[in-house]
Amino acid sequence: MPEINYKELDRHLQGLSKENFPSVCLIYGEESLYKNALNAVLDLLLPGPERNLCYEPVENDNVYDAIAQANTFSLLSGTRVVALPDSRIFYAKQDDGALLEKTKNACDAKEMKKAAKFFTSLLGKKKLSFDDVAGENRHKALRADSEILGNGKWMDDLIGYCTDRGLSPTGVQDTAGDLQKAVERGLPAGNFLMITADMVDRRRGLFKAIKTNGLIVDCSVPKGSGRANQMARDAILKERMNAILAKSGTRMDMRAYQTLCDMTGFDLRTFAGNLEKLVDYVGERRQITARDVTTVLKRTKQDPIYELTNAVASRNAGEALFFLNSLLAEGLFSLQVLAAIINQMRKLLLAKGFLESPQGRVWRSGMTYNQFQKDGMAAVQAWDRLLAEQLEAWDERLSDGEADKKNKKKKSKPATDLMIGGKSPYPVYLLIQRAERFTGAELAEIMERLGEADLTLKTSARNPKLVLERLILSICRPSGDRVRDDGPAAGEGKSDCW
Repeated sequence: MPEINYKELDRHLQGLSKENFPSVCLIYGEESLYKNALNAVLDLLLPGPERNLCYEPVENDNVYDAIAQANTFSLLSGTRVVALPDSRIFYAKQDDGALLEKTKNACDAKEMKKAAKFFTSLLGKKKLSFDDVAGENRHKALRADSEILGNGKWMDDLIGYCTDRGLSPTGVQDTAGDLQKAVERGLPAGNFLMITADMVDRRRGLFKAIKTNGLIVDCSVPKGSGRANQMARDAILKERMNAILAKSGTRMDMRAYQTLCDMTGFDLRTFAGNLEKLVDYVGERRQITARDVTTVLKRTKQDPIYELTNAVASRNAGEALFFLNSLLAEGLFSLQVLAAIINQMRKLLLAKGFLESPQGRVWRSGMTYNQFQKDGMAAVQAWDRLLAEQLEAWDERLSDGEADKKNKKKKSKPATDLMIGGKSPYPVYLLIQRAERFTGAELAEIMERLGEADLTLKTSARNPKLVLERLILSICRPSGDRVRDDGPAAGEGKSDCW
């Protein structure tokens, strides 16, 4: 049986009827997409009022109940469809980070019921209680990135939500094997089992059994920040926009579309809901403008931190301050923001080193990406190799002698992240473009200011937001207009380091 992309589903269903439709169907990926795909399948199997009588979703991932119902003949003659909606049966240990991220995203979207489902599942898998992840304990217990945990308020609120409703951590049983056997045995004629999930493990026997005996619909969406992934997500949003607008004959110009994307981000459910609000708002006018978007909607997009660092590297003070306010409002710590800016400026310093090296002569202002791929990337990689050799030479010089060398494990090269030539040329191309906006002296001064800001945030009572705002304005100030601050603003305490 095939595995198809969700875009192919409508065409695939046209050649099928309930008589020759596979008895088992797995639909996985982005929630809004897999729910639409499930509805399309149900329209084929249970058209009209039949769905109310013969469709039985089994909640809480009760696999054994689903198996039993799928193998039971209906009291009414005809089709019977049993579903395991939003199943976590494919979750594995390596999915813990993704599960925690889904929990936080659901909390941010105020979908507490969904967040509680993810959260109790995660704690059950890790054999943790609510007390184990309360307060200071959560960082050690969950071994999670502090960027996800933030100040912890969202998790405290979620724990309160769960305890108020009598919910407790429940582990995901290893029921995949029994479900796999049921799939391989087959179901009675006229009975169907639908499984929807946000993630799968292709290596699992269950996945392979469904692929052999049933139908798999892939509704996944690229998650990365690369150009190709962003274009793929943009295409999905435009596809959804066109489908919604076509129903009412409403139009939307590109500026309004970009404004809507900036306010919602890639969240298909929120995007579709907001677009439907806008269609109702404009009514007979049948034209959605950017002003309509900003008038009707509130900004719900969760900004990734690279939006801030990209704005700083581009010396766009307005955008940088906007994203700073957004990130701090989301609960990101000031030191986390500073660490991201430091990392970005270090990369720019390295890129500037390349531009000022003999290898950097290949770069020309206004160089196209295709030209960089052809000539520039090889020069970057050559410079990286020379830098690695230099670091290795320094490492050897700093050695404390033969006695030390005997006690040290020999390394082929020193551990370092001082490389700019990654696997993908495009981020390197953008980095070098941004490095052109700075002089070497400016970057050296900026690194000094970053150190001062770090010390200020760690040792003084200064307002962290004001410290970061001043730092950003200092970095983004045009070349030739760099002036050091004479002291703190009126009303603030004196600081020796800022």
